[in-house]
Amino acid sequence: MRKRITEEQARLLAAWLGSFSVVRDYSWPLQDTTVLHVRTVSGEELIVKASTTSHHIRREIAAHGATPAAAGGTHLTGRVPDLRHASAEAGILVTGFLPGTLVEGTPAEDDPETYRQAGSLLARIHRPAGESRHYAMALTAKTWSWLDRARGLVPEGQLTSLAQELAALRPGAVQLVSTHGDYQPRNWLYDHGQIKVIDFGRADARPWVHDLVRLSHQQFVGRPGLEAAFYDGLGKTMGPEDAALWRLENLNQAIGTVVWANQVGDGAFEQSGRTMVARVLAATRGIRPAGNPC
Repeated sequence: MRKRITEEQARLLAAWLGSFSVVRDYSWPLQDTTVLHVRTVSGEELIVKASTTSHHIRREIAAHGATPAAAGGTHLTGRVPDLRHASAEAGILVTGFLPGTLVEGTPAEDDPETYRQAGSLLARIHRPAGESRHYAMALTAKTWSWLDRARGLVPEGQLTSLAQELAALRPGAVQLVSTHGDYQPRNWLYDHGQIKVIDFGRADARPWVHDLVRLSHQQFVGRPGLEAAFYDGLGKTMGPEDAALWRLENLNQAIGTVVWANQVGDGAFEQSGRTMVARVLAATRGIRPAGNPC
């Protein structure tokens, strides 16, 4: 179980934790990341994440260091993991263990109160991170790269339409916040009526709308009550000033999902990306499925 931990990582764990036992293995084989729920001899329960190849470890460490609120400021104590130990060089971190059950696939995923709390938590995670005149340009360039790599994976007609829309977008300077990066029920915990947020491995400075794309293509589709509860908790909604950037984020995540999922062999996720592509294009034509503000 611990053979995926390198000698250097094992040395650090021994120095940090002493002896410990593995309670459960939550590792991510598609991302070459070891994730272990461990218990020390003193009974403390912790989460260990380690990888020598995944950039997600370094992002999570950076999130804790650069934006304390995104990783456990006092107003989020007990609602997000708190960093205990970390080494970016060795690709390993240790956080406190948060009790609870993943929301995805449980009745809590259909409960508006879950989304109200999740929206409220996201409002506290989103801390100002300055203005960028380069973010939109970089995201546009990345989206063009995804489109080039999507040939053969997405019908040519759809690729042409996506390219036309991408070429027409002209987002300017962007206000950044400390985003979670993968904000959806698979990264929320339900614990006796309280919602918690885990996994800051995709955290980065981005516009606030980035964290709403997945939800708009998944849980909000056909369920306006969940969407309304989320925005109520978040305390803000999208306005005309967000339109161009919102479209760019949707284009990037839709086509990026198809290409990335194909690369790692995740067929179900690849198909969800194709569904996202179709929904984004439908919104362009004025066909707006319920729950999708694209």
